Amino acid sequence: MSVVHQEREGIQARLASLTEREQQVLSGVVAGRLNKQIASEMGIAERTVKIHRGRVMAKMAAASLAELVRLCERVGR
Repeated sequence: MSVVHQEREGIQARLASLTEREQQVLSGVVAGRLNKQIASEMGIAERTVKIHRGRVMAKMAAASLAELVRLCERVGR
């Protein structure tokens, strides 16, 4: 198995560990939306978006927003 394939599988596994809400927040973040915009679209408080976003960053092991976006791009998300 190639290194690239193993890396993609690892990213996919981390994505699979996200809850549905966390996946929704991730989609908004990757699309470049602000927390306020994501909150409005989802009908939740901005603080709740911040909590979900923090959990996404931790579960995806991303140190920055740019790294999170790169991880998603590697698996075509």
